[in-house]
Amino acid sequence: MALFENLLSAFKGGDNTRVPLAPGFLSGWMPAFEAGSASSGYTYENGVQHGFLSNPIAQRAVRIVAEGIGQAPLACSEDAMRGLVCATSAGQPLIETLAAHVLLHGNGFVQIIKDASGKPVELFALRPDRVRVIAGADGWPCAYEYRVAGEVMTMPAEDEDGWPALIHIKTMHPLDDQYGAGALAAAHQAVMTHNAAATWNRALLENAARPSGALVYETTDHAGLTQEQFERLRSELESAFSGAGNAGRPMLLDGGLKWQSMALSPADMDFATLKSAAARDIALAFGVPPMLLGLPGDNTYSNYREANRALWRLTLLPLASKLFAALGEGLNPWFKEASLSVDLDQVTALSEDRERLWKQVSDADFLTPNEKRQMLGLPEQETSNDA
Repeated sequence: MALFENLLSAFKGGDNTRVPLAPGFLSGWMPAFEAGSASSGYTYENGVQHGFLSNPIAQRAVRIVAEGIGQAPLACSEDAMRGLVCATSAGQPLIETLAAHVLLHGNGFVQIIKDASGKPVELFALRPDRVRVIAGADGWPCAYEYRVAGEVMTMPAEDEDGWPALIHIKTMHPLDDQYGAGALAAAHQAVMTHNAAATWNRALLENAARPSGALVYETTDHAGLTQEQFERLRSELESAFSGAGNAGRPMLLDGGLKWQSMALSPADMDFATLKSAAARDIALAFGVPPMLLGLPGDNTYSNYREANRALWRLTLLPLASKLFAALGEGLNPWFKEASLSVDLDQVTALSEDRERLWKQVSDADFLTPNEKRQMLGLPEQETSNDA
């Protein structure tokens, strides 16, 4: 009976306690509230600075996913709940902000702001890097600590009435029980490689997009240049013939000087291939087909339309379902019968899939009209009963 009583106590309405996250009847397991190891050499602030603010591939990938989910048509049965979810958070769309937070950080935190009667009036997305989960003695989160401008504010997981005060959305992290794993951390090495290749490319362009070559001094007596002649010659080359502004400028040589042109070796030219491979790794980490980011040479998808459909099926819809499910669960105490999801019938990229489904269901003569409507997600049609 101890196992049954522990399970009952995990639900609201029992003795107001939860099953501790510690070795109990699951013998042999380590405590679930042990802190996971952080990724070495990576910090969220450094990753955002180099990966989102300084890298066009990563920023565009995040914007495609976040803006796609934020602008997705919403199906909600409660107008009041729709108003909360579709409202802006600090001037930005709530869903778009949450999608970006979950992608970059792996966690999204939504504060439920209530009025004097206890009803939610606003959903505010908190910056995840400012939030720290405070676990109780049993390992479950009991409060959240928010730090900003040197001040610390502690928010309980539930208010004095037992209703949720904050919604925590996180991705799966196999080594951490309190925080999720962000895609930016997985893309960090590819981002740094892509940035380094871009820096190399810019430095190469500043030197006329090729090695400057070599001046060969040829004399019959095999005598070398004096130090004064060498310094003067180097100064003239740097001032008159190096840099992008002097690219293609003709050079007049005399006194036994000969220009020996030098080309890039295959190893030097490999930076372009390296940069393209890094860009694909970044797109892979964020779940965006490389074709949608303008990366050439990708033959994974037959055309742009198939890539857009794959983006919706493999990335946008799963992340949108996670966000809407978490918001729906957090707002369930106030909206018992409400449902929150993406209206697939209004997604343009999936119109062909819906058309194919409608045709298949319409051609199924062995189904009744109400069975067909049920397969299409439509309410059943009431039949009139003749007296």
